Amino acid sequence: MGRRIETKRPATWEDLAAAPEHMVAELIDGTLYLSPRPATPHARAAIVLAQDIGGPFDRGRGGPGGWILLIEPQLRLGGNGFVPDVAGWRRDRMPQLPEVTALELAPDWICEVRSPSTEALDRKTKMPKYASAGVPWLWLVDPASELLEEFRLDDQKYVPSGVYSEDDKARIQPFEAVELDLSALWSR
Repeated sequence: MGRRIETKRPATWEDLAAAPEHMVAELIDGTLYLSPRPATPHARAAIVLAQDIGGPFDRGRGGPGGWILLIEPQLRLGGNGFVPDVAGWRRDRMPQLPEVTALELAPDWICEVRSPSTEALDRKTKMPKYASAGVPWLWLVDPASELLEEFRLDDQKYVPSGVYSEDDKARIQPFEAVELDLSALWSR
């Protein structure tokens, strides 16, 4: 799990802003979590996924467009501060990208790329918070096991809606208009 920073008082937005730049800092239920920057397999999976989805959905190249995608955006949702690996908003909900350091509008899709240091934080702590914030779609990507898990929001809980692995070619919601080649995500 990302390293918890224990304090005698609840952590604040100021604590989050003062975190070392070489760490990913998140504020969840008054606790500051610091995680190391991702290793190369993690970073590779995140950028390839963002490129494969970004072309057709963010840029409208070979796909329907209609989305804004960001890598590692700072989110402020329900009093918590998150930094998902990749997030997307439908343009009908966020027509223009605001010039802010932290977005307060919940994304329509979040992707967390799991690593040994953040797996428990992503699954156990962040997933329920994303559900409470109303994020309709969540993907968990694990480069080590070459696995992508798809979840959809149902009654404020995530339910599994697909598992894809290794060299699968798949149409995964909410980006099912384009087939993804998962083999491109894995550092081989």
